[in-house]
Amino acid sequence: MNRLLFKLPLIATVLASSLAHALPAPDNAQLAALKTMEGKKVRICIFDPIGANGPAVGYAKDYMLEAKKWGVNADIKAYTDERVAAEDLKAGQCDAAAITTLRAKQFNKFVGSLDAVGGIPDNAHMDMVLKTLASPRMAPLMRNGQFEVVGNIPLGAAFVMVNDRAINSIEKAAGKKVAVMEWDKSQAKMVQRMGAQPVASDVINFVGKFNNGQVDIIAAPALAFKPLEIYRGLGEKGAIYRFPLVMLSAALIIRHDRFPPDVGQKLREFVYTQIDKAYAFVEKEEKGIPEKYWLDIPAHEKVKYVEMMRQARIQMTAEGDYDPRMMSLLKRVRCAKSPGAAECSLKDE
Repeated sequence: MNRLLFKLPLIATVLASSLAHALPAPDNAQLAALKTMEGKKVRICIFDPIGANGPAVGYAKDYMLEAKKWGVNADIKAYTDERVAAEDLKAGQCDAAAITTLRAKQFNKFVGSLDAVGGIPDNAHMDMVLKTLASPRMAPLMRNGQFEVVGNIPLGAAFVMVNDRAINSIEKAAGKKVAVMEWDKSQAKMVQRMGAQPVASDVINFVGKFNNGQVDIIAAPALAFKPLEIYRGLGEKGAIYRFPLVMLSAALIIRHDRFPPDVGQKLREFVYTQIDKAYAFVEKEEKGIPEKYWLDIPAHEKVKYVEMMRQARIQMTAEGDYDPRMMSLLKRVRCAKSPGAAECSLKDE
């Protein structure tokens, strides 16, 4: 799966693209804090399916050369399996890691609930949410035990992709096989609510199952279309719903006791300044998908999708899959953007 380049390498790409200005000169207080790192090394675990010679690792090494000027000495370790990177962070073999926000839920349930189904309708809403998360007043929620989320990067919408455009409604998805991440129970629950059949998968094989006909439906971002050759699974009859199921993101996580004090907040503020590059990259990839694959669903179907996703969020929050504080934040953002929406007069989310 050496074409799996659509997720975490983007983090390194957008952060390294402004490398010359990546780390502003620290002030006196920050210099004093950085002195605590003298003589220490931290290990940064980077998911890169190519391995040690891949682009994400290369960008990360360049970035750490810049960080070294201010006292942070780091070794970069490449991972071709995101699951293993997360496990090594948990076990203390990594001092920091870059993983998908869905996978990050095990380290911080609040931030890990950011990618809730239907919770963020588009980039404008995502931008408002990420700006809020980068605020100093949110800092306490960024920490959970020894772990701290120090930034989130948007990866674009996950679109429903089907191998037959006749599957153009919730009812017609009933009985179909849908690839879901085996480590994220919320996905399986959502599929079951549709009356479809969840098929346990992982990031390294879910598109392969679609391309080989083992599943009928997947949800994937535009960033995956070319490198994973999704057009093979779409064939001549397939389609991509022009309707976001979920807005995906990636998370940067550190073990905060192994870094200078207050580095987490500084990193969150910096990462937020870089997200426009991510939006531009995703937009380019979405526009690069041939128009013939896109399927516009009727307005009344969209209404049904929105309500189905709202009910799914309510149920999954009650069952402990989503953090209620994040669900409240996402609703406040949606209602700030669309105060007349029906949900804004309800108290059930």
